[in-house]
Amino acid sequence: MLAVAAFTIGAAVSLVTSWLLVSRLERIGERLSFSEALLGIVAALAADAPEITAAISALTSHQQRIGAGVVLGSNVFNLAALLGLGAVVAGRLKLHRKVVVLSGTIALSVALVSLLVVSGAVSPVAGLLLGIAVLVVYLVVLGTGGQRLRLPARWQSWLGSAVSEEELELEDAIRPSRGRWPDVVTAAVALGVVIVASVTMERAASSLGQRLGVPEIVTGGLVLAAVTSLPNAVAAVYLASRGRGAATLSTALNSNTLNVVAGLLLPGAVLGLGQASGQTLLVTVWYAGLSLAVLLLAWRHRGINRRAGAAIIVAYAAFTVSLVVSSYAPAGDTALVISMGLVAFLVLLAASGPVAARRSPVLRTSGPGRAETSRGRASLLPEWSVRRLWAVSMLTIAAIAAVDAATGPHAVLIGLLTVGPCIALLTGKWLPTTLAGVWACGLAVVLGLPDGIWATATHVAFVTAVAAVALAATAGSAVIGRARH
Repeated sequence: MLAVAAFTIGAAVSLVTSWLLVSRLERIGERLSFSEALLGIVAALAADAPEITAAISALTSHQQRIGAGVVLGSNVFNLAALLGLGAVVAGRLKLHRKVVVLSGTIALSVALVSLLVVSGAVSPVAGLLLGIAVLVVYLVVLGTGGQRLRLPARWQSWLGSAVSEEELELEDAIRPSRGRWPDVVTAAVALGVVIVASVTMERAASSLGQRLGVPEIVTGGLVLAAVTSLPNAVAAVYLASRGRGAATLSTALNSNTLNVVAGLLLPGAVLGLGQASGQTLLVTVWYAGLSLAVLLLAWRHRGINRRAGAAIIVAYAAFTVSLVVSSYAPAGDTALVISMGLVAFLVLLAASGPVAARRSPVLRTSGPGRAETSRGRASLLPEWSVRRLWAVSMLTIAAIAAVDAATGPHAVLIGLLTVGPCIALLTGKWLPTTLAGVWACGLAVVLGLPDGIWATATHVAFVTAVAAVALAATAGSAVIGRARH
């Protein structure tokens, strides 16, 4: 119970204080006459403080899988929560192609460096130097519009235009007042609180994971990654709902870039990352592959619409399944191949022809002065009704439960029941999602008997996790439903 309380309090304090740190650093940046794009970088770095601190804390404790998992899993979560959920809530994230190319080139370069380091092809020190070089070039471009780089006039003009397009939206998204010396003191205190709270949260999560027999990569890549990324997710969904597509994309990609450089490469160069593991490589492949797919999609269609956002969320659910399977079953290679295949499918989806134009909802009168639209019966997936998608979620939950019960204690698959509520989330309706969540929670309780873990701490942890995902999915579907109407 003490570890649970420490984790909860540490997470709450870390996330709340990080917001204070973001606001004060933005004011300081405004005082120093930073451009809007550089202010966005400062804000992303401050919001990344929880995951960076948690990753460094894990690496200092020689828990390399947790440390790498926090950073890389957080990056996968960012793509799903910031861009996927943001597009679903807003209906569409409109993006300029120049912004996608500029931010995407930097993001993919750093993702490639992380893949080389995690696979062992490049040392952490060499990876850090490459990452810093990419980041410095990006900062110079943002600060000067590419004027200080010795490039042809056409390229300098293109870079200046890309930076200007990005700053047009960031100007409205970030409006800090000019900072004063009290803001410097507040930022320093807030940074110290974030560090202490994040270290407490990471140590508590590691202790709980060891006690419950949860693999380190799951603790870092799923639990800590999702919790520490919540500030960025909330900010990005808010920006997306206001139609700030470029600001949302910059938040997601800059956060991922800074996570890798400050949370993985820097401590890895000092403390080491240990031997390369298939599970850590699995997370890295997902991060790099999903980044490529999302950027191709955004460039091809000049943005991300609700259908693409739903596909990104489904991809994150597939990532969760592949990571859990590779952790609990001796099938790491198979899971890696499956995950790469799913990423390749998403890439093909991104590179396919343009999405069909949205059709106007068909009106049907149901009485004097009243009208109904077919939208009420449509899910977030084209040509899929709410009832059909809900049935798929319920059958998926039942199938997972049947396999779990049939295999007994040999394969505890209770955690995979969370896939059901995630599928139901795509209905965009709170009632079907609630029913799927209740169905998943009920089976999670019952499956403790054939799994041989009834009423144990492990059973309670699994049921709590399923319930948490079910509640989050229900809340998300309620928000989506209100946004659509």
